[in-house]
Amino acid sequence: MQSEQVRSMVADTTVTGKHRISAAFNKLQQETHSLQKELEQLENTEAASSVCKDILHDVETRPDPLLPITSEPNPSWDRWFEGPQDKSVCKCCIM
Repeated sequence: MQSEQVRSMVADTTVTGKHRISAAFNKLQQETHSLQKELEQLENTEAASSVCKDILHDVETRPDPLLPITSEPNPSWDRWFEGPQDKSVCKCCIM
């Protein structure tokens, strides 16, 4: 009786093991197929450097809509970008 139970357990384990291996193999085949599709898409896409050059050209030739267009520097902006001319007047800890 026990030997029959052991044999059925071994047979169940073998079938379960085969099923797991088959499932893992199918999963690997799906991943391989997906990666092959992705590689084909990458081979058909344009080089990124040419696209970047086009974008860079467009950005450099158009003025920034958020910045005002000025013909000469505005001296009142110095307080924001250069700091005070007289360091003794400055009371902040950074400068």
